[in-house]
Amino acid sequence: MPEFDQMKRARWIAGAVVALVVAGGGVAAAAREAPQPARRYVTDDAGRALILHGFNTASSAKSTPDGLPELTEADVEREYQDMGTNFVRFLLQWRAVEPSPGTYDTKYLDKVAERIGWYRKRGYHVMLDMHQDLWGNGITPSKVAGNGAPQWATFMDGLPVATKLPTWEMYYLEPGVIRAFDHFWNTTGEHPELMDRYAKAWKAVADRFKDDPAVIGYDLMNEPWGGSVQAAAFETGPLATLYRRSIAEIRSVDPDSWIFLEPQAVGVNWGLPSALPAFDDPRSGPARIAFAPHLYPLPLDLGDDYTAGSKEWVDRTLGWWRDNILRTAERMKAPIVLGEFGLDMTRPGATDLVERILDVTDETAMGRAYWSRDDGPWGPYDKGKAGPLVEAYARPYPRAVGGVPLRVVYDEKAVKLTITFDANETGATEVYLPGKSFPNGGKASMGEATWDAAKRVLTVKTKTSGRLDLVITPR
Repeated sequence: MPEFDQMKRARWIAGAVVALVVAGGGVAAAAREAPQPARRYVTDDAGRALILHGFNTASSAKSTPDGLPELTEADVEREYQDMGTNFVRFLLQWRAVEPSPGTYDTKYLDKVAERIGWYRKRGYHVMLDMHQDLWGNGITPSKVAGNGAPQWATFMDGLPVATKLPTWEMYYLEPGVIRAFDHFWNTTGEHPELMDRYAKAWKAVADRFKDDPAVIGYDLMNEPWGGSVQAAAFETGPLATLYRRSIAEIRSVDPDSWIFLEPQAVGVNWGLPSALPAFDDPRSGPARIAFAPHLYPLPLDLGDDYTAGSKEWVDRTLGWWRDNILRTAERMKAPIVLGEFGLDMTRPGATDLVERILDVTDETAMGRAYWSRDDGPWGPYDKGKAGPLVEAYARPYPRAVGGVPLRVVYDEKAVKLTITFDANETGATEVYLPGKSFPNGGKASMGEATWDAAKRVLTVKTKTSGRLDLVITPR
């Protein structure tokens, strides 16, 4: 059997196992009436609803010795000029934050702060993401398989981890990796200190960035994996425990930033339901806890393209994902930010899929961060040249809305952006307009409009309250 077929078969088997474990509720959920968006948004300090549109920065941070992405300020400027993004999910590494137990690397945090400054100057909102894949780089002697956790927090009890596997995801099934996670979640009962150390590392990060106006909040763990505990037992048990401890530590120093919570990745990324519960926020005032799932439709994960042969199946899984994510967000009473989605942009149908996902996130009030900003076929630039993702991602969108957005629709043929919202007193609406379709800026159907050509942002102040249809067309 060719290597690709073996890989595909292995991933199908893994997917089938997970489906059997957690999809008991998934079929029923998919059969119920589709839920409506709850219209909860991440907001700025004025209370305006934010439409977050950006990238993960960046996968390169996983392997660099200092845990920082390969990125320059010129890269950030180019991204803004080409696509008008206003959001970044910035990867942190626990190994860099806390190189030894209880010792936090202030020099590393200072370097992170320097890079956040590049985004701040351009009006971005920064989500700090404590990233991990396969636990940490200590799972193999070569230190190239995993990322995230420090060596001192890696306990595998001598259990094996293969040195070469056909796909990186399969490392999650290696005995040593499972044991490392089991010790972290303390399902072994031998290392209760690890979750506490992780939560206190978040306290150190929050204490450092609580007063930075660009930092909108903290994504507590990338794609959590439960080791030997999976599905609802994991999400409502060990994962919920970690989140509650981390929320408490963060709130002890930072009462205002948003806290973003991810579900179990396996299964949920493909459209199966999550059991993640609601969480209390100890801050005074309305809760600032958001739901931050990822999206990687299973047919694409298995090697298919978004073309005639599999498009219907991909669209069906996108529908399941949408409905199950909305149900989870309603249970949590939380706004949604899509923390990751992406694919190889050289594959057939890739641009169509990106545009489809942008439509879904517009329709359902979700922010979004594409994976990732790294140079290469998955990213916006390949060998320094703009790829197809740049044009797909450079679309008009409201960056901030002075009210509650109800519907955002861009008619590409008519070159017309319609923003339907319930206006209130939170402030002006800001709309990014790309140069290709709005070369001279835009004009608004109502209110007082001001055009900033350098930022390519149209600011519209409306004096009327209630439901409005703000239509933006080229000037």
